[in-house]
Amino acid sequence: MKTLRYRIGNEVKPGILDQEGNIRDVSSLVKDWDNKNVTISKLNEVKKIDPTSLPLVENSDGYAPCVCKESIGKFICIGLNYSDHAEETGQKVPPEPIIFAKATSAVIGPNDNVEIPKKSVKSDWEVELGVIIGKEAKYISESESQSHIAGYCVINDLSEREFQIEHSGQWVKGKSCDTFAPLGPYIATSDEVADPQTLDLWLKVNGDKLQDSNTADMAFPVRHLVHYLSQFMTLLPGDVISTGTPSGVGLGFDPPRFLQPGDQVELGITDLGVQRQTVVACI
Repeated sequence: MKTLRYRIGNEVKPGILDQEGNIRDVSSLVKDWDNKNVTISKLNEVKKIDPTSLPLVENSDGYAPCVCKESIGKFICIGLNYSDHAEETGQKVPPEPIIFAKATSAVIGPNDNVEIPKKSVKSDWEVELGVIIGKEAKYISESESQSHIAGYCVINDLSEREFQIEHSGQWVKGKSCDTFAPLGPYIATSDEVADPQTLDLWLKVNGDKLQDSNTADMAFPVRHLVHYLSQFMTLLPGDVISTGTPSGVGLGFDPPRFLQPGDQVELGITDLGVQRQTVVACI
């Protein structure tokens, strides 16, 4: 099942995609796809419903973030999780996952405009596989990880490299700018993704494919990341894990290449859909 949130005017409503790719309204079954309803138990209830019995949405005003951002308790990111990306930034894959946070206020819809922050000169792109937690996870084993995952989605983990690297302190300041976390277009529930380590992921800027990889190249696979994080904090339904990016980010070019107002960014992952963003200046 593919769950999504769509806009009708200023209202956001929950939906799913049917077999033909049409949006079906599920607001009679769930109030929203928030941390109360992206649980594995609730998703399993909704899966039992025939999608064609639900109202067809014919004229939506686009996708909202696939999880209600006000209900995301934690947005956790993994750094340097692809060896080629670590190499292009002059670093090595760490012995354990690098963990940092992204402010939930950065979350936007998959096709919303991305704003270049004020005083930014090094805004960058990062296509990443997102993991949505669907069941509380605390001190779980790797073998238990899959049973705690609601599903997967596309994330653009946008980053301001000067804020992130050249200013003192933690990475979070370069990761949390408003609009720096496009999420969606939908969540594919875990039963739809047979193996999260076999997914192609790619990103284009103005039509040029700059990132082109596969999740098989992760240093720390999804099952390990969920297990690992659960040793340090309780993961809760609605929490988001962004699992790292492959090579091809702007910082890795010689000379570096960063986003400018007017740029068009397109990114996608096998079976998880495509995002498209226009880059604009912050007013």
